[in-house]
Amino acid sequence: MRAFVITEPGRAEVREVDEPVPGPGEAVVRVERAGVCGTDLEFFSGDMTYLHTGEAAYPIRIGHEWCGTVSAVGAEADPDWVGRRVTGDTMLGCGRCPRCRSGRQHLCADRYEIGIRRGWPGALATALRVPVRALHELPDSVDATLGALVEPGGNALRAVLAAGLSPGSRVLITGPGTIGLLAAQFAAAQGAEVHLLGLTVDFPRTLGFAHAWTVETLPGLPFDAVIDASTAPHLPALALDLVEPGGRVVYIGIAGEPSLADTRRIALRDLTVTGILSASGGLAETIGRYASGTVDPRPLVAATVGLDDAVAVLAGERDPSWGSAPKIHIDPRR
Repeated sequence: MRAFVITEPGRAEVREVDEPVPGPGEAVVRVERAGVCGTDLEFFSGDMTYLHTGEAAYPIRIGHEWCGTVSAVGAEADPDWVGRRVTGDTMLGCGRCPRCRSGRQHLCADRYEIGIRRGWPGALATALRVPVRALHELPDSVDATLGALVEPGGNALRAVLAAGLSPGSRVLITGPGTIGLLAAQFAAAQGAEVHLLGLTVDFPRTLGFAHAWTVETLPGLPFDAVIDASTAPHLPALALDLVEPGGRVVYIGIAGEPSLADTRRIALRDLTVTGILSASGGLAETIGRYASGTVDPRPLVAATVGLDDAVAVLAGERDPSWGSAPKIHIDPRR
């Protein structure tokens, strides 16, 4: 089958590789759609942290935002999975350690991460091998575009839930990329007053977010919560200053260098601060919200291209006709 492989920083190719074979408790999924995210860009550039800690190495097959149809299952797996449209969790814990047994498999020290950590092949390929315990079935109302947005949506939803928003809450979301805009959609659906802080304001406003600001135009309003979905190292500290005393700050963006935040600000302002890693625990609810139409993130996808176009996408090449939407999808069947 065809699979996209990054061989070294700045170099990648589509290769012919062996079809995956499902092991015990595993399924093979024929991939219909896969998303490209910031983590994939970091693997292509060589900046991804796991490359420097030894948790990942070249060559690597990326792709952790995906959907498709189960084509085969291995021993100990329910054969009824075959033919179902699915997406799945990126984080694959060992299933035996205390973290896994307590439902925190995404924090397992020995976890695999599909297309990211410890060499588990990703979804920029014709087919993908996945444990059936990681699968989530997709209803007919969740199309391929939505299906490949479940994983980033789960991250964003967990961030919004950690912010503790209620109808009428005012939330500031820094970093209006895919995760930030998904968080904005989930927050708005919960009745919050959503404000966005970014380098540009045009695209968020096309989605109906009138309160989109740059640093220069941000009004001096009290914010009940701040969600930092940016990759800017200075914004985590700013979030502590912008949130109301007693409020909540949620960190889901990861900068390329350490972010310095004064913990005295947290204590003296009685803030609740939460970090979010992965969509685990948020996938099922995200699927439900997409299926109901409560949230429709399809306008966030600028284009869907074929596997042979993935190198150009990772290199930052964009067709001007795609507009300003942040997400690019890959259809490996093309």
